[in-house]
Amino acid sequence: MLKFETTVQELKHSVLKEVAELAWEDRLATGVLNIPEKIIPGPEAKMRCCIYKERAVVSSRVKMALGGDASNPGMVEVMEIACDECPVTQITVGPACRGCIATRCVHNCPKGAISVVNRKATIDHDKCILCGKCITVCPYGAIEKNQRPCERGCIPGAIAMGENKKAAIDVNKCVSCGACTYQCPFGAVMDKSFIVETIQMLQGAQRWNFRVYAVIAPSIVGQFAPATLGQVVTGLKQLGFYDVAEVALGADLTAQAESEELVEKGKLLSSCCPAFVDYVEKNFPDLAQYISDTPSPMVMIARKVKEQDAQARVVFVGPCIAKKRERFMGKTMSAVDCAITFEELYALFASKGIEVEKLEETPLDEASGFGRSFAHSGGVAAAVAEGLKEHGVSQEQFKLNAVSCSGIPQCKVELLKFAKGIGGVNFLEGMACEGGCVQGPGILVRSPRNQADVQKHAREAEGRTILDAVGKGQKEQK
Repeated sequence: MLKFETTVQELKHSVLKEVAELAWEDRLATGVLNIPEKIIPGPEAKMRCCIYKERAVVSSRVKMALGGDASNPGMVEVMEIACDECPVTQITVGPACRGCIATRCVHNCPKGAISVVNRKATIDHDKCILCGKCITVCPYGAIEKNQRPCERGCIPGAIAMGENKKAAIDVNKCVSCGACTYQCPFGAVMDKSFIVETIQMLQGAQRWNFRVYAVIAPSIVGQFAPATLGQVVTGLKQLGFYDVAEVALGADLTAQAESEELVEKGKLLSSCCPAFVDYVEKNFPDLAQYISDTPSPMVMIARKVKEQDAQARVVFVGPCIAKKRERFMGKTMSAVDCAITFEELYALFASKGIEVEKLEETPLDEASGFGRSFAHSGGVAAAVAEGLKEHGVSQEQFKLNAVSCSGIPQCKVELLKFAKGIGGVNFLEGMACEGGCVQGPGILVRSPRNQADVQKHAREAEGRTILDAVGKGQKEQK
């Protein structure tokens, strides 16, 4: 069994596994209420004040495992019962305050929220507007801002403290990047799961005469170590998937189409990361016109599977929460029927008692190294450059000037430059996760090794061009 990096991840897995087991056995209606006591048997609490609080948190997690609040269009939700341990007061005066007579903090506060009492600065939090001016002017650095981890990790500013002192997500600002789901030390923010929907799809395949395909993102390599990719493919088939395809082949298709589109339009923002696209549309609406019309690799491979098999249903398996949202967007044209993360796939294996590392290997070798490199920052730009080369576009005809950025802070900087034409960039590759998909919120192992694993996976396809991969894929009929 995988050694989890945090207790939050372990608890999430336990809930997903229990829900999956009940779904396979068609016992959700009768068994779901027993999950909290099964996971938290007591009699002593280990994580919260009492076992009843711990069970209440598990109940909230069960709800998320069942799809969360259907009336909430967001892909992440705050479980209020779990959100109660963070400090409410954000700006505080520490022991370094000397009660100096300069009182720059007092003079620079626009709301008169600071006064000196007993030779120490004191903040009236009813007046404080969290502007932070006092922090910048204190000569001793005695005033600090204790921002909640979820707020600090949410660069788009979608999370704030609500009236009830709990974290609240503004769906109009949220881009579903999922950073908050692993930033919260108490696991109070969780992504909606469609694990039950996936199981029901697999169970209904024979009854309704359709075939369920898994399309797996290239960042999966190394996530189930010591199991190989070939063993993971075998495991997917044991779960009931009819066949498995590489999303990296969809990336080859995207690179091919996007390079042609770039020459035609002259200037593009990449479209492969739905969180980046959402961030542009919500924060840089004037730049939305430059977002590539080429579908993402997930959509490209799903379309291809359905072109080859009219009875196909497609489940995306990847590291991304934003892909769950992308599935529902009109631009996907119903190409993808469900989306789950690596965390959820691991729970599916566990629910069936499948020990992936003990299975035989099933080969999966469709994509080029360029398509597989989409998983890390810089891979998309490199693939587009290769696409131009393979199409015979010379530098005299079109000179590519690409910039790759990962993480919303870096994307914000590069988008500001792009808007002003600084640097003459004509292709901006944006990824919401720092490092790219290899560090997505739904991965099992968060490590610098992830990028090395993907690079090794890409080298295994060395010598295969994008056109080779696309041509091979067009000839193969499932």
